[in-house]
Amino acid sequence: MVGVIWIVALVLATFTVSYLVYGRYLSQFVGLDDSRETPAHKYRDGQEYVPAKKPVLLGHHYSSIAGGAPVVGPITAALIWGWVPAVLWVAIGNPLMGAVHDFVSLSSSLRHEGKSIGYIIGQYVGERGKNMLLWFAFLLTILVVAVFALVIGVVLDAYPQAATASIIYITLALLFGVWLYQLGLPFSVGTVVFVGGVFASVWIGIQYPLALVPPAEAGAYPEGTIVLLDSAPAVIPALLESTNIGAWVLVMLVYGAAASILPVWMLLQPRDYLSSFLLYTGVGGGLLAVIVGTLMTGMGTDAVHPETGAQLDLDIAIGAWYGFFGEGGPLAAEGLIPLMPLFPLLFLTIACGTISGFHSLVSSGTTSKQLNKESDAKLIGYGGMLAEGLLAAVALCAVTIIAIPAADGGIGLALPNFATGGGAILTAFGIPFEYAAPFMALVLASFLLTSMDTAVRLGRYMVEELVGTPETQAESYAANRYVNTTVIAVVAFFLLGSGRWEDLWTLFGGANQLLASLALLTGTIWLANWDRSKQLLSTGGPMALMGVITTIGLLWVGLYQILAGRLLGITAEAETQLLGQVSAVAQLVIIAVLIWLAVSLFKIGYDNLQAIEDADDGVAADVGADDD
Repeated sequence: MVGVIWIVALVLATFTVSYLVYGRYLSQFVGLDDSRETPAHKYRDGQEYVPAKKPVLLGHHYSSIAGGAPVVGPITAALIWGWVPAVLWVAIGNPLMGAVHDFVSLSSSLRHEGKSIGYIIGQYVGERGKNMLLWFAFLLTILVVAVFALVIGVVLDAYPQAATASIIYITLALLFGVWLYQLGLPFSVGTVVFVGGVFASVWIGIQYPLALVPPAEAGAYPEGTIVLLDSAPAVIPALLESTNIGAWVLVMLVYGAAASILPVWMLLQPRDYLSSFLLYTGVGGGLLAVIVGTLMTGMGTDAVHPETGAQLDLDIAIGAWYGFFGEGGPLAAEGLIPLMPLFPLLFLTIACGTISGFHSLVSSGTTSKQLNKESDAKLIGYGGMLAEGLLAAVALCAVTIIAIPAADGGIGLALPNFATGGGAILTAFGIPFEYAAPFMALVLASFLLTSMDTAVRLGRYMVEELVGTPETQAESYAANRYVNTTVIAVVAFFLLGSGRWEDLWTLFGGANQLLASLALLTGTIWLANWDRSKQLLSTGGPMALMGVITTIGLLWVGLYQILAGRLLGITAEAETQLLGQVSAVAQLVIIAVLIWLAVSLFKIGYDNLQAIEDADDGVAADVGADDD
């Protein structure tokens, strides 16, 4: 049998070489210079522009970019097409495409006053191009909020222990913000106290699990679970056939809107820093446990398969290759997935584990406003994306040893395989399985919480940039942070109405990676306008590849899965509920708008690059005062 140690070895080898060689080259390529004042210092306002220590900012950035996608995506892909294509796309695509995308997005924002990629492209192709990219990004943030809120709901429903722990660690983060920024108490002492509190929250959660409404069937919650409501109010919908999931989704949308309005020092910075210790422990501990377990200890005797009761080991228990359409895989055998061609859906399914457009919004939206010095961009931008690839590798290790094709497919795959499989891996350190699995569930929840409310905040930034200085009453309402965050949360909720996870996930993946292509287009245009002698292959190659893949993928989702399936009933069972039909039409409209915006932006970008090529002096525009 092949052991999961080979997955870890391949990913660690490619990522280490890439960071040391390619990361260094890119740092020199964009001219990182610590003598240049960063936007965090230049525009320091105590609200959005706040210089942060490197470990604090790395914690925020990593927590914000590493959501549920690098867990759900690789797990789903491995069970559809086999573990080999999933591992190869993560190990090779991440350092050559995703990490380049994140680093260039962060670096370009640094040179443009910490502004978003929409603002940056507008500097070179005009106001129309800026607005189109901002609208594209805004639509994506709504999809991110919807998808992550649903995944959080599933996590907290399946693991009520993680619900209690999540509430405690959010409270600790608020207190840590006061400790640091209001009371001015020592950072190192606060780290020890509050990080200790976060890990203690795992034990408290195991002792006092929490659910919002009663379960649909007896025994669905752990013994001793605290249920807040005697029955589910009529306003709470049943998502994925669970009112508890629907209740948690509503709570998370309200939380995300509220958290996005608070100053970054109050919750965002301290929470992400504290949660980073959970994330580093879960990801680093999982990888190290694979090595230790393979070479020394093996897995704990209490690590057993939840369905068969068989003792688990560190051998790969799923197929390497299930065919181009996944016809030989466990999901196809159970009829849990529609027709899924490897090209282009592998890339849309894995999504953030390799490359993610959402990261460009984080890099140019919040991270660039907090960077203390330019040289930090290599670790935080390029290294942060590699760290997300390590999370994808842990997810792949977890699914390959336990391989539970959940009864409902889709999102249901993430929990039993990541939390249970990841917990089983941690038993190599002698950690009891009953503690390790809820801990991994909390790791997943903490990734999701930070990404979701960061997405709401970024959506607010997009609206404010689109409006600019309000001149009418309507624009004043749109620019109001309370109004636009409410709109984001409400629209995200209605997108969840159909409950068709396979459509929502591939729509999110396609839009997300198409935005990545547009962010790479922005970086390419910036570099070309800065200096005609700059090579454009590092950004232009990934841009073209992801543009083609994601456009084809979105067309497949829109025409085959949604139009021919959910609306016409040709390729799948048609929607019969009004809310599901409205959701399907809304998703189809979003796909059409996204493709139109993307094609238009590529045309505008091509014209700009062509103008540079044809210019007599070789330079079409200055890069701004910060680049002089």
